[in-house]
Amino acid sequence: MTVRLCVLLWARPGATEALIEYEDKVLALLDDHGGRVRQRARTGGEEGAPTEIQLIEFTSQAGYDGFLTDGRRTALSDERDAAIARTDLYPVELV
Repeated sequence: MTVRLCVLLWARPGATEALIEYEDKVLALLDDHGGRVRQRARTGGEEGAPTEIQLIEFTSQAGYDGFLTDGRRTALSDERDAAIARTDLYPVELV
């Protein structure tokens, strides 16, 4: 079963570039878990808007679970916490 997620990310003040650098690193791991970025977009973050919006797809729940527990990803948790203030995640279906 395909897993599709809409991910909304808010950068900490002054950390937009750090958010982008972190996301570049972790999104590069998706392919190893049957995942891919279908779309990635950024806003200016005005009026509470998220800094980055992603539509991510995995070929299976196991692939998504593997991505979440990937040691290369979890090793970056301090970098993530320094750059990202908030993450909202929504399972979605394409229409």
